[in-house]
Amino acid sequence: MTRGHLTRNILRVAFLCIVASFVLAPMIATILGGFKTNAEIRTNALGLPATWNTEFYGQIITDPAFWRYLRNSLVISVGSVALTLIVGAAAAYVFAQIRFFGSRMLFSYILLGLMFPFATAILPLFIKVRDIGLLDTWWAVILPQTAFSLSLAILLFRTFFAQLPKELFEAAYIDGCGYVRFFWRFTLPLSAPILATVGVFVFVQSWNNFLLPLVVLNSREVFTWPLGMMQFRGEYVTQWNLTLAFVTLTIVPAIVFFLAAQKYIVAGLTGGAVKG
Repeated sequence: MTRGHLTRNILRVAFLCIVASFVLAPMIATILGGFKTNAEIRTNALGLPATWNTEFYGQIITDPAFWRYLRNSLVISVGSVALTLIVGAAAAYVFAQIRFFGSRMLFSYILLGLMFPFATAILPLFIKVRDIGLLDTWWAVILPQTAFSLSLAILLFRTFFAQLPKELFEAAYIDGCGYVRFFWRFTLPLSAPILATVGVFVFVQSWNNFLLPLVVLNSREVFTWPLGMMQFRGEYVTQWNLTLAFVTLTIVPAIVFFLAAQKYIVAGLTGGAVKG
């Protein structure tokens, strides 16, 4: 290896370490904050705790409300992922494999959803959810999240499906396999990378969603974990140690889900990089 290559590799590693530190520092501070008192968090936010006090983590784990918030978030996130994958994959399959009048216009119309942030529709969304009687239920969060995730999901699915060999469908069609059967028997099994990619995006977005649950959920029985975190904030005092311990424990499922699917993410994102 020449000196130039060695220098570039050192600079590359140094740059990656700096970027990683910006990502890991807040996470490490959050984890350590769960072992500190409020006074120590104010005076030593980034350092190691003087005493490793597990009382705050234990208080969160033994609280039934924590597990209820976790259950609600899990049900809502899994429901949003399942609906988005089913509806998005089916719609994208039609755009990728079937040519019909107005398909390009309809596809472009669906992609307009990428241009509007979620917050712009929160008021009419609340009114619509209230009118159909879904307020204070899991479906009040699942259905809107699915609707707002479909634009990106259909775009990614369609790009990936367009890469599948046309000869495979032609051979299946000659053998009497129709569009629906081909979708379930061949397209979905071959689409594990893009399914995992879209699933991770939707799951993490749903898991961390705060605004929509805040607007459509009123009962603590159906609160998600971002809403449950508000219980540690009083009018004059915020219990930062309990808050940080709560956040640390609730981000674990999202991290585990991401790590389990990470090997598919790059393949899913690059699956349609050549042609769309």
